[in-house]
Amino acid sequence: MERKRSVRRRQKPPFAQRAKDHCRHFTAFMFSNVGIIFLVVLYTIAGSFMFIAIEGDEAQEHFAMIAKNRNATAKRLWDISCCEINVFNKTAFDELVGYEIQVYQRKIVNATRRGWQGSDGVEKNDTSWSFSGAFLYSLTVITTIGYGNIAPRTEWGKIATIFYAIIGMPLFLLYLSNIGDILAKSFKWIYAKFCLCRVCPGVARRRALRKRRRARTEEPDFQIESSENGVDSVTITTSNLDEEIEEEITAETHTVTVPITICIAIMIGYIFFGASLFADWENWELLDSSYFCFISLSSIGFGDIVPGLSLQTTGDNNVEISFILCAIYLLLGMALIAMCFNLMQEQVIYKINLFKRCARG
Repeated sequence: MERKRSVRRRQKPPFAQRAKDHCRHFTAFMFSNVGIIFLVVLYTIAGSFMFIAIEGDEAQEHFAMIAKNRNATAKRLWDISCCEINVFNKTAFDELVGYEIQVYQRKIVNATRRGWQGSDGVEKNDTSWSFSGAFLYSLTVITTIGYGNIAPRTEWGKIATIFYAIIGMPLFLLYLSNIGDILAKSFKWIYAKFCLCRVCPGVARRRALRKRRRARTEEPDFQIESSENGVDSVTITTSNLDEEIEEEITAETHTVTVPITICIAIMIGYIFFGASLFADWENWELLDSSYFCFISLSSIGFGDIVPGLSLQTTGDNNVEISFILCAIYLLLGMALIAMCFNLMQEQVIYKINLFKRCARG
């Protein structure tokens, strides 16, 4: 009995060891290829809730103040017209009304700088720090796009943005590196299999066989020893030749490089796909949509054209869907750009090495 108990105790590790093993496995998963994607999405969602908690109440108070200022200005103009001055005294009337309008204009300019989009009503402006708006803001922070249409107004929001970017930017670069490498290898395999006719074994085999024959013009492919075991000799030599051909085909598939023109075509195609999508969704011109997609994917992010603005000014209720659509487009697009850069880098290195070999003679 004591022996069985001791064996049972040896088989079951202590709780601390099991917890350490679980943490090790969890960390390995989170920094795997699938885990990096999950980590970026989870980090962006966590940032969304954090900024909503910090900036949400401030935004509601800010937009309520805009409506209050508008009503106060309208009442002030009415009081001037009715009670304070004779409307027939044009000079005095213009002076007082002009002063009130200038005060209101300064308030509108300040409100616009703080995120107001110009639509009427508090509830329609509330999308700036809704979940979708905060999600897009969090994504533009870690991708360094930074449109600027949504920005923190509180001190805690600005401090949180700094520390959020310090952690999020390296994480997103790791995401681009891993996902770009995976997509590059996958696309290179597809290109080698389909675009170079590697999917047809007969074509590839005949190509390798022709190369082998040119390399062995003076050497016979097989020898016949005797009439009895001649078949065996031919079979062995032919089998060896088949294995060499298959190895050569596999080596060519692994060493193939994708032309730069195809990579550029993929990037242009993705930009035009997004341009047509946003042109239909945001009612933009095709040129403006293409400009927005290029500026966003290149992480320039001027902020002169931003998603959801046209929908907010027209009172459309699909603003949050537009934010989520833009976030998905950016996540996939920047990974695709990283893939194309990896493929272009391989092609450039291959061309440089080829040039060196040609220069050496």
